[in-house]
Amino acid sequence: MGNQIVLRHITYFLAVAEDLHFRKAAERLFISQPGLSRQIKQMEDDLGIKLFERHNRKVHLTKPGLYLQKELTQNLKNLTHILNHAKLLHDGMEGDLKLGYVGSAMQQIIPDLLLRFQKEHPEVLFSLKEMDNQRQIEGLLSHDIDMGFVRLERVPRGLEIQPVLKESFCLVLPKNHPIDTSNFKSISQFKDESFILFDPAYSAFYYEKVLQIFDNSGFSPIISHNTIHASSIYKLVENNFGISIVPKSLQLAESKEIKFIELNKIPQRTVLSVVWNTENRNPILAKIIEQVIS
Repeated sequence: MGNQIVLRHITYFLAVAEDLHFRKAAERLFISQPGLSRQIKQMEDDLGIKLFERHNRKVHLTKPGLYLQKELTQNLKNLTHILNHAKLLHDGMEGDLKLGYVGSAMQQIIPDLLLRFQKEHPEVLFSLKEMDNQRQIEGLLSHDIDMGFVRLERVPRGLEIQPVLKESFCLVLPKNHPIDTSNFKSISQFKDESFILFDPAYSAFYYEKVLQIFDNSGFSPIISHNTIHASSIYKLVENNFGISIVPKSLQLAESKEIKFIELNKIPQRTVLSVVWNTENRNPILAKIIEQVIS
C-alpha cells in the first residue's frame, strides 16, 4: 500500500468498522458509497486479507478486521498525542497531561500536587476532569486520560495503582442535630436516621466500604438519597433530609449549617490512589508520577 494513501485507507476502514454500514459511513465521510467500497477493496487487496464479511446487506468484521480496528484506533490516538505534543513544544510548552479524579481528590491532593509540580515545570498544560472510578479506568485503558485519582482496591492488568492518602470517615450532621462530639458513642445511635450516601454507581468499592461500617454497627441503614457530589450531600443534610458519611478530606473547615464527627475509632478507612497506564508514553507522566509517589 502506498504511503500517500495509508492514512486515508485507515480512516475509511475505521468508519465502516464503526458503522458496519457502507452507506452510513460514506455519508459521514462525504464520499460516494461506490468510492468507499473501492477504497476498502483496495485496502483488502493490498493487505492480502479480508476485513469485512458481507451477507444479505449485513456487514461484519472478520477476525483480522476486528484486530485491525482495535490496534489502529489505539495507534491513531497515539499519533494524535504525538502530533499534539510536538505542537506544544513548538509553542514553547513542555507538554500536557490529562488528569481524571474523584471529587475528594480536588480538596487538597491535586491542588498541592499541581502547585509543587508547576514550580519545576511551569510550561506544562493540565486538563482536569472529575470522573467516577469506572470512567477513569476506561479513559486510562483507551489513553483518553493520562492519570487518575480513584477510590479502588484493584485495577485491570496494564494499569498501575499506588495509594496516596489513607483517611478516616466523618459523619455529616445538621448543625442543630442533638448528637455532637461530646455525646457521640457509636454509629448505632443513628440506626433510625435516614442516610444520604454517594451513589454506588459512582464508586462501588467505596460504597461497600461504607456499608461495612453499618454491618459492624449491627444495623442496615435507611438510605433516603444517593448522589455523586459532596455539595449535594451537604445541601440535603443542611435541609434535614438525612445525615451522611464522607471521607475526612471532604470535611469543610467552616460551615454554619452542618457539622462533622470524625469516625477515627472504627477500623474502616478509605484510600485514595493514583493510577496510570504502564504503556502510556506521555513524557510528562513519568515526571509527575515521581512527584506523586515520592
